[in-house]
Amino acid sequence: MKLILKRSVLPGFKGAMALTLLYLSLMVFLPVSAVLIKTSQLGWQGFFAVLTDERVVASLKLSFGASLLGASLNAVFGTILAWVLVRYSFPLKSVVDAMVDLPFALPTAVAGIALTTIYAPNGIVGAWFAQYDIKIAFTPLGIAIALSFIGLPFVVRSVQPILEDLETEYEEAAASLGASRLQSFTKVVWPALIPGLLTGFALAFARAVGEYGSVIFIAGNVPFVSEIAPLLIITRLEQYDYAGATAIATIMLSISFVLLLLINGLQHWSLKRHGGVA
Repeated sequence: MKLILKRSVLPGFKGAMALTLLYLSLMVFLPVSAVLIKTSQLGWQGFFAVLTDERVVASLKLSFGASLLGASLNAVFGTILAWVLVRYSFPLKSVVDAMVDLPFALPTAVAGIALTTIYAPNGIVGAWFAQYDIKIAFTPLGIAIALSFIGLPFVVRSVQPILEDLETEYEEAAASLGASRLQSFTKVVWPALIPGLLTGFALAFARAVGEYGSVIFIAGNVPFVSEIAPLLIITRLEQYDYAGATAIATIMLSISFVLLLLINGLQHWSLKRHGGVA
């Protein structure tokens, strides 16, 4: 009778797991723990005082609201851009495809200065809108545009591989059965895109919430109007209020974790509903 030995799929599993846990501890667990420990110095009363501070609440609303708006815009236009790059051929297509990754390569401060120059009242685009009394730079709208700029690659690069793997024969089969273009997209393409789209949306949102460099120049930084939460954290640090700064960071971390948990739950539900592997 032969003995069947169960072997790990990956050789050296124990060593690899130990290195993984060590790396996660150094990169994630310890920094987060340090933030929580520093925040605990305030006590519940001090933490609640920071949580209910009107200036903090206003900055958190702006940061999360602009991040959700930017990620939502990217979910729409990023999907359209990925569709064009995959399904159509046109001159300089490779250049357009490479430009999608520009926000990854461009320093955030440079991106912020460039966006401010373009959308300022005397800028190329801002001057046109100024004729209609629409101000973009130094307003929450400018912040949303900056966050859309830095989050676009996440959606495009999450959706693009799915479209490349999705054969056009499925759409042609749906069309041969009498389905319209809209029905082919909603019944064939859309279900396959949802998991990747949610992933891109979550990544774009997570990046936008903590973004500082590309936003600080175009925001205007007016309290209760265009002051983002990361700037408020920097302000507290400059005032040597380390516990207050970490308290704001803890609030942002908690809200972000809950929102990302909900997004991951939707992604898991979508995969399960459409027969994917969660």
